[in-house]
Amino acid sequence: MTATADTQPLPEGGWSEEIRYLSDATVLPPTESGFVQAAGILDRDGTYCAHGALWRKFRPLTTEPEPPEGPVGRLTGRWLWGGVLWAHFGHFLVESTSRLWALAHLEKPVDGILFIPKRPRSGEKMHGFQTGFIELMAPGLQTRVAAEPTQVDELVVPGQGFGLGKITAGTERFRAAIHARFACDIAPDGPEKIYLSRSALGLGKGGLLGEEYMEDLLRAEGYEIFHPQHHDLATQIARYKAARQVIAADGSAVHLYAMVGRADQSVAMIMRRQSRFTNLLAENVQHFCETTPTVISALRTEWVRKSKGKSNRLSFGELDHAIIGAALARNGFIREGTVWPALTEEDRQQIFVDKGLNRSGDFVESPYFVRQRMRAARQARRAG
Repeated sequence: MTATADTQPLPEGGWSEEIRYLSDATVLPPTESGFVQAAGILDRDGTYCAHGALWRKFRPLTTEPEPPEGPVGRLTGRWLWGGVLWAHFGHFLVESTSRLWALAHLEKPVDGILFIPKRPRSGEKMHGFQTGFIELMAPGLQTRVAAEPTQVDELVVPGQGFGLGKITAGTERFRAAIHARFACDIAPDGPEKIYLSRSALGLGKGGLLGEEYMEDLLRAEGYEIFHPQHHDLATQIARYKAARQVIAADGSAVHLYAMVGRADQSVAMIMRRQSRFTNLLAENVQHFCETTPTVISALRTEWVRKSKGKSNRLSFGELDHAIIGAALARNGFIREGTVWPALTEEDRQQIFVDKGLNRSGDFVESPYFVRQRMRAARQARRAG
């Protein structure tokens, strides 16, 4: 069955690799913040252009908006539909770039790329990493954010070629466009071994308990500890291109690496939470770089916000360094036979103090890991 724009975008093709050309289309930004929002494109006759919707996994996050009341502003010229502009770095990389593959397939040049904001309060604001990425993909091409209803002379609407879900693999056209156009002039610059760290992000971003200790162990193996958020995109990309061995805490930086990584590089990802998101990251790397990353699940437990009670991007995974070291040694990332000691109970308690987790009381141990430990204890009693 042929995929249509009322089904999720697929990496095999279908509507995710098709382009629609609209005249006098009206672009409608969201009026309220929310996970799912009424926003998108109405054609000249008022019909909804489902081709411009943002999908995540099995459902669209933008749905048919109501027609505007009264006159709307006008944008002259020919514009490429960029879709939803995310302020979150990772979601920007995966979901706000998903239409840019069409730059390699335009019948005629466009005057710029047109987005709508994810959050109405963001208005027309663009962050440096957003404009920086687009400059590396389409040098000199202007960008606009439609914060109010806007009618556009000509609107080029590509399908969603990338995103979260099955489309994380990216369509062939999307991957080809990224490889052919993105950051091609940035030369490799940096060490052969690099660790992409989250340790400097702070308590509000989630992370890995015991990451700093692991970084000391990796330094002894010749790895540079790299904090991506402290560097511009060009520096990040230069580092990623230069490294022959890349170890990363799972997170947004891996999406950027996947866009410039190669098959001759070795990649290991260390999970920081129990989530299918890590599998999507691995699929992203596998399909874009044509190499299978080593995924290391070595959580002693996970600490989650009490109000949520389950794993999310703000959770803290507590690392089992012995398991990580064995996996890295087995896969050639550190010296064969290297043994990493597990943290002592005193070390663990000090980490909680250092992170401030003992003061806030906002974090509790994940019920999933509590159940796992109780199940293991019961099995051990039966075996005894």
